[in-house]
Amino acid sequence: MATGLKPASWNYAEEFVSEDDVLRNARARATEVGVAPIGCGGGAALRFLAAVTEARAVVEIGTGTGVSGVWMMRGMRPDGVLTTVDTEAEHQRLAKEAFTEAGIPSQRVRLIPGAALDVLPRLTDGHYDMVFADGDKREYSAYLDEAMRLLRPGGIVAFDNALWHDRVADPAQRDEETVAIRELVRTVGEHESLLPVLLPVGDGLLVAKKVWTPGS
Repeated sequence: MATGLKPASWNYAEEFVSEDDVLRNARARATEVGVAPIGCGGGAALRFLAAVTEARAVVEIGTGTGVSGVWMMRGMRPDGVLTTVDTEAEHQRLAKEAFTEAGIPSQRVRLIPGAALDVLPRLTDGHYDMVFADGDKREYSAYLDEAMRLLRPGGIVAFDNALWHDRVADPAQRDEETVAIRELVRTVGEHESLLPVLLPVGDGLLVAKKVWTPGS
């Protein structure tokens, strides 16, 4: 049985793809406003997923200060558009600074302020290549329902914090957020229309592909 990685190896893997000044600046802004963005390893994974799907349309739940958005935009097609939702207008203002620093044209980013479960129903069915969720953990299952509607067949859904600070794997942890994430992981793992994988990068990245079905 594998005994797991030593901290040095885990850090080596997390930092394998390094971040530039744009991302470091976005992280600094996140610290200033109390936002916890996706880690470097998770960001690199998102960029990879956006690239291999040749994503042209992506939905992000939880803009933060733009760390994950920059990562994904760097993997998307040159004509791709990121639609990103956040309840905090100030966070989106800071994210816009990151996108500008990254040289991303304004027409490629659609910033929508508001609660995700109010905004997502207004988006087009089957239009998106990828949905990334890093919002309210208690709403993760509802985000999954919306993602299944929004994604084209073959599209990708991803959830950050899928291990939730080592709490999800510990059955003794029964707080509301941990239970919600644990239920999401179970649902995704058992879903007949999803091909899942749980990546141990950062705080855990749960990824699933919406599989092709007859008539899709």
